[in-house]
Amino acid sequence: MPPWWSPFGRVPEVSAQELHDRLMCGEEIQIIDVRTPHEFANGHIGGAVNVPIQSFLRGLPDLGLDISKPVVTICKTAHRSIPATRVLRRRAFDAAQLAHGLDEWRRQKLPLESR
Repeated sequence: MPPWWSPFGRVPEVSAQELHDRLMCGEEIQIIDVRTPHEFANGHIGGAVNVPIQSFLRGLPDLGLDISKPVVTICKTAHRSIPATRVLRRRAFDAAQLAHGLDEWRRQKLPLESR
């Protein structure tokens, strides 16, 4: 049996440009980056919280997410973020994944932070 985080099906998505525009307008969007810590350190969207997909279920309660604010999940290519989005939606969050992942964000040369 594959792990629970195996990507399958479709979930709501937001484009890189739309997410960037919404963030620039000051919309309070909770960003969850489900890539590895190494991937995250090499570039992430400002304000994103890193919770690798393998520990997402265990780490979710500690995030203190606000149910009244939208959540966008992010990974490299929009595969690992599918199950994270699905879990959040089952818990009544307004959640979507970044379409085509951070690869698309980079292609559009949108701003990244690194640590």
